[in-house]
Amino acid sequence: MSKLANVWVFSDIHDRYPELLAAAQTLGQTVNALIIGNEDDAAKLIKQGADRVYLLGTPSEETLIENYAEPLMAQLKQVENPSLLLMSATKRSKALAARLSVKLQAGLINDAAEICLNNGQVQAKHRVYGGLAFSEARMTSGLAIVTLVAGAFDALPADENRSGSITNVSFVMPESPLVFVERKPKQGSNVDLSKARRVVGIGRGLTAEADLKMVEELADLLDAELGCSRPIAEGEHWMERERYIGVSGVMLKSDIYLALGISGQIQHMVGANAARTIVAINKDKNAPIFQYADYGLVGDIYKAIPALITQLKG
Repeated sequence: MSKLANVWVFSDIHDRYPELLAAAQTLGQTVNALIIGNEDDAAKLIKQGADRVYLLGTPSEETLIENYAEPLMAQLKQVENPSLLLMSATKRSKALAARLSVKLQAGLINDAAEICLNNGQVQAKHRVYGGLAFSEARMTSGLAIVTLVAGAFDALPADENRSGSITNVSFVMPESPLVFVERKPKQGSNVDLSKARRVVGIGRGLTAEADLKMVEELADLLDAELGCSRPIAEGEHWMERERYIGVSGVMLKSDIYLALGISGQIQHMVGANAARTIVAINKDKNAPIFQYADYGLVGDIYKAIPALITQLKG
C-alpha cells in the first residue's frame, strides 16, 4: 500500500496520541503532530512516532479546544496539498473537526473504527444509524479529516532513540471565540476500557445495585475491568458513563470479554464485537449474545457468578 506524503494528528486528550500516531505511521510517510502542551509532551510524541511536532502552547483551565482552529489551519496551509488529519473522536475534538472541515473545505468522517488507503484516497468505516450498521466512505476532497474512536488502532511501543523536530506555534485567537464561563466538576471514573485486556460486562440480568459487589469481586479475581450495558449506566445509573460498552460508549479491543446477563443487542455488540474472545452467560437460550459468543453458558448469573468466584478462590 502506497503511503500519503504527510499525515497530521491532533487530540484534545493526550492519552489518545499513541493510537493516532500508530494510525498515522501506517498511512503516511511523514507524521506531523499538533499538541497543546509543554516541551516534555512534545518530546514524548516523537518517541511515540511523530517526525515533526508543532507545539501550540500550554493549556490553562480556560483553554477551549474549539478556539484552536486558526493555528491548526495555519500549519496545514503551510504544507502543499495536505491530505489527512487524524483526530480523536471526543466531543470537543469533533466540534473542532467540524469547524476545520468548513473552513478548509475538507471532507469529514466522524467515529471511524477502521481507516485505510484505496487507490491513494482515504477510506474509512464508521458507525451509522445509531450503531446499527457500519458504512464505508471514501474521501474525494483534497484534505480528509477523520476522527478515530478509541481502540481503532493498537499503540506502538515508544522508541527512545527516535529523533524529530519541535516547532513552537503562536496561538491566534479567532474573531468570534468561544468564551469560558463556568466549570462544573464531572462525577465519573478514570477507567479506560478501550485499553483493558480483560473486561467483565454486566447487563439487565442483574436485578439490584447491591449485587454489583459480587460482580466486582469476580472482576478483581480475573484481574479485569468492569463494564456494563447502556441500561445499567444510563438507565439505572448504577455505574459510571465511562464503563458503558456500546455504540455511543466504549469499543473494546480486549483479549477476553465476559458478558453477564447481557442480551446482546446490536447497539451493545458494536462496542464489544472486536474483543478477541467473548464468553457469555445468560438464562435466555435465545439471547442474541450467543450468536457472537465464542463460548456460551445458558444459566442464571446469580448461580454462575458465585460458582466462578468459589472456583477462582480455589
